[in-house]
Amino acid sequence: MTEARVGRLLAACLHQAILDRLPQRLDFYEHWLHSEGLRDGSIGLAPMIAVLGFLRTEGEAYDRVVSRAGHLAAEWTVASLPALERRVIAWLPRPLRARAALRIASRIVRSICTSSNASARVRRRVAQFSIKSSLFCDVREHQPVALCGFYRAVAVGTLAALGVPACGRVERCHAVQGGACVVVLDLFAEATADPAMAA
Repeated sequence: MTEARVGRLLAACLHQAILDRLPQRLDFYEHWLHSEGLRDGSIGLAPMIAVLGFLRTEGEAYDRVVSRAGHLAAEWTVASLPALERRVIAWLPRPLRARAALRIASRIVRSICTSSNASARVRRRVAQFSIKSSLFCDVREHQPVALCGFYRAVAVGTLAALGVPACGRVERCHAVQGGACVVVLDLFAEATADPAMAA
């Protein structure tokens, strides 16, 4: 069985999010998120687990950083889509556009860690975005609060970038209750301002 691998997108997004939301700690985190590894994509699973472990000790800053990172992952991924694909999605009716956006969000989840995968179910104005084998939520002991704000931000950010405003909340987190992480999305609703995701 091959070891899970992390994609360069995650390292880049976390580095930028730490710079944006926790700049006074950037030097500390650059021990793992170093410029050479960011350039060549060589930052592996162990350094990423270390970064996430230390971020969890930062208190409220954890959610600000991972939410910002998820928003960046969505923004950068949508911006890098082929122009034709973006145009085709823009022409779709909004319910089909929402499904297309959530398929892209699922691709982001898979691209950040090869052991993770996501699926979405859409029913009218509500979607359920489920993540299995969350890198963020793989902890030894149950946690008092959800750790999967990254995935909430990925889903909300991808939807918004493709013209489907949405609000999201974590309904279930592997780190808290076990099982898969579940984000519930209220589609076509104006997202409330999230300071962690604001530019």
